[in-house]
Amino acid sequence: MKLLYFAWMRQKIGRAEEEVAPPPDVATVAQLVAWLRTQSPAHEAAFADTRLVRCAVNQDFAGPDAPVRMGDEVAFFPPVTGG
Repeated sequence: MKLLYFAWMRQKIGRAEEEVAPPPDVATVAQLVAWLRTQSPAHEAAFADTRLVRCAVNQDFAGPDAPVRMGDEVAFFPPVTGG
């Protein structure tokens, strides 16, 4: 699974992307985030307040209950405001 991080999430985690292989029981965005939080202090900091994190799975906006599977591209980014 390819993960992409944007804006301050990239800064907190220390990289723009990474390849991960979560356990088989990780089947949703929320479960992926919960698992990622256990991977390092940097991940914990980046996902500490999930209200500040948006997600896209295979370039489609996705909520916490959206399914994820190996081979997916999952992007995490802060909310965007327009002006």
